[in-house]
Amino acid sequence: MKYLLTFVFAGFLASAAQAQDTPVDPAQPELDVRAATDATLDEFLWLNRLIVVFADSDRDPMFKRQMDLLLDQPTGLVERDVVVITDTDPANPSEIREKLRPRGFGFVLIDKDGQIKLRKPSPWDVREISRSIDKTDLRQQELSDMRKADSGAS
Repeated sequence: MKYLLTFVFAGFLASAAQAQDTPVDPAQPELDVRAATDATLDEFLWLNRLIVVFADSDRDPMFKRQMDLLLDQPTGLVERDVVVITDTDPANPSEIREKLRPRGFGFVLIDKDGQIKLRKPSPWDVREISRSIDKTDLRQQELSDMRKADSGAS
C-alpha cells in the first residue's frame, strides 16, 4: 500500500510538471482578468476599458459562459485595451459592486472615461462587445489617431 501511494503521488507530480511545460500560444494575447476585490474603477480611468462581470456565484452558468466567451477570443479585447473584472461574491460586496449595483448576473462595459456604455443581463460574445466599443467616440478618436500616425510614418 505504501508503494502504491508513492506511485500515485509521483504520477500527480509528473502531470503537474507537464502542465507547467505546456507551451503558451504567443500569437494569442492574454486578457487581463482581475477580481473586483483587487481593483478600483479609478485605477483604470483613461487607461483601459472595463468589462465587469457580476454573478451571485462563480458556478453561475451565465457567468461561466461569459468568461468562456471572453477568454476564447481575447485578441479583439486586448487590442481595445480591455481589462475584465469579475465579482461573484455578493455577500462581501466590493467597491465596484456597491457602485454598479448589479442584480444576479450582469455584464457592464465601461469606457476609458469612466462612463458606462452598456449593461446586459446575459452573456455577450467578443464580436458584439467589439462592435459596441468601436462605436464609442473615444474608440473612433483612437482609430483616427492611429490612421494619422500610420500615414505620417509612411
